[in-house]
Formats: sequence, C-alpha cells, structure tokens
Amino acid sequence: MLYATGRAIAGILLFLLTRCRVRGRDNVPGRGPLLVIANHLNLIDPPVLVASLGRRAVFMAKDELFRSRIVAYLMHHFGVFPVAKGRMDRKALLKAMQVLNDGQALVIFPEGMRSKSQRLKVAFPGAALLASRSGAPVIPVGISGTEKVTGLAWLWHRPEITVNIGPPFTLPPVNGKLTKSGLLRLTNIMMAHIAELLPREYRGYYAAKETK
Repeated sequence: MLYATGRAIAGILLFLLTRCRVRGRDNVPGRGPLLVIANHLNLIDPPVLVASLGRRAVFMAKDELFRSRIVAYLMHHFGVFPVAKGRMDRKALLKAMQVLNDGQALVIFPEGMRSKSQRLKVAFPGAALLASRSGAPVIPVGISGTEKVTGLAWLWHRPEITVNIGPPFTLPPVNGKLTKSGLLRLTNIMMAHIAELLPREYRGYYAAKETK
C-alpha cells in the first residue's frame, strides 16, 4: 500500500512540477525477473523511476542512507535495501539475486553514486555480475534533466525531464569462469546501452563503447 501510494504521489508531483516525458514504457515486461539499470543524476531519480516503470521495483541504495531509523523504515517499505559503497558487498549481492530469483524487478545505478558532471562515469561491476549470474533480462534507462531539480528556482521553471526506457537485452554467455576482464567487458556493454538512450553530452566515459 505504501509503495502504491508513493508511486501515485511521485507521478502527481512530476506532472505538476516538471515537464516529464517517459518513452519506451512498453519495453518493460509486466512480470518476471528484470534488472533495470540507469544513470544517476539526482536524489529524485528513484521516485522518477518508480513513477515511470509501470511495475513495482526493488531498489539497491548506498548504506549511508539507512543511518536514520525513520528513513530506513521508509526505505524498507518502499522496497529498498542497502549496499556498501565502494566495495563488493556479498550480502547485498545475495539479496539482489534473491529478488531476481523471486521474479521481481530490481533497479541498480551501476555508477554507484550521482554524477555531478551529468556525464556517465566508470561503473562498478556489480550489475554485470548479477546479470551474468542470474540470466535475467536487462532494461537500460537513460535519465536526463533531473540535475536541474536543485534549490528552489526550478519550481518556477518546470524543468524538462526525459526518461528513455530501452528494450530488454541479455548479456552474451560467458564460457568458463568470469574473469575480471570479462566482467569489465560486460559492464561496458551494459553502460553502452544506457549511453545510447542519453543525449550525447551525457554519455561521458561510455560515449564510444559498443553494445555487443
């Protein structure tokens, strides 16, 4: 109930306070395991995705956001679980695998933090590891415009926000053990899919990467 209420409120606020366009919502399967990957520009990106995806999703978020008991309580009821920042968190990866094995949608920001420059930064390998091990279809999402939601002035300008949802894809099969170089290649493939959905000036490190 709390998630549905939050999704409705997020949708209303986006409609009233921004000019938000969602493209490709039909690309999101209505059921089954799904790994959603997106770039990250602003703290409002998660509620933007909640309002845009069209199905309930579980989010992975940095553990420092859970320090407040009240925030942690709300996060839990909105389907968010913590992951340690800047290192491989085995507990979080096991939780993520459980979410996918249960047929749910999992949202990850592979960069691990917001990009202050708007451009894509080098991503962590966790999302590629999950996609490879689970075999779940991956949905790339390119978000632009949320970086304008800062301070108070934006309330008078109704900034344009675009959420581009790409078609699902699966990573190429890995023969044998997944090596560090292999994981890097898979990460580059995933991030290139996000880059394709962003304006050129947002693509950053992955502007020239290929999706195969």
